[in-house]
Amino acid sequence: MPVQEFPPGLEIRGFTPPLRLADFKLIAFDMDSTLINIECVDEIADAVGMKAEVAAITEAAMRGEIADYKESLRQRVALLKGVTVADLEEIYVQRLQLNPGAERLVQACKAAGLKTLLVSGGFTFFTDRIRDRLGIDFTRSNVLEIRSGPNCGELTGRMVDQPWGDICDGAEKRRMLLETCRQLGIPPQQAIAMGDGANDLPMMGEAGLSVAYHAKPKVREQAMVAINDGGLDRLLEVFA
Repeated sequence: MPVQEFPPGLEIRGFTPPLRLADFKLIAFDMDSTLINIECVDEIADAVGMKAEVAAITEAAMRGEIADYKESLRQRVALLKGVTVADLEEIYVQRLQLNPGAERLVQACKAAGLKTLLVSGGFTFFTDRIRDRLGIDFTRSNVLEIRSGPNCGELTGRMVDQPWGDICDGAEKRRMLLETCRQLGIPPQQAIAMGDGANDLPMMGEAGLSVAYHAKPKVREQAMVAINDGGLDRLLEVFA
């Protein structure tokens, strides 16, 4: 499909701008390296001296080089055993930042009448805070198991199963996008999906507008909009 650079640092495929933002009713965001500046699992691993090992697995998973995302996440979380809730809090306060343009884009979408969805292979400890900070309507992510009793407040190296399933992977992101569309009574064509890694491709493939943000090559190549320079709010440049 022909690629149009519109303007520098913003690639467009498969449509001619401008679109109307109000024609869409939902925008779905990945969190780590999309809405926020870090991969939370890598930063958590830093607390137990395992950042290099975990980051290597994360990078391979995001590039689409690991077939079993769930197993790769279980392996990474197992290495987090012993990390404390205080460590998680420090990561949120000291290291986690919203990516440039995040607040402006979310506010513009809400002003145009869109609902907002945050779907993440990360963890509720962080997604709940980002949800509250940005006023996100719907979220889905993973729950880290925290030990009670002796050594309470420490991660066990496992995740907690939830009513919808065990791990939010690419298939679950897609399912949540479609489920939210059904809940809102809209077709997926009225949804925007935004991400940076291979596990975002299933939901991006269902949406009427797919957006890659400073993404891995495999994701950039398949997205209708690729933001390669600048902030998240550059998406607004394709709308009238």
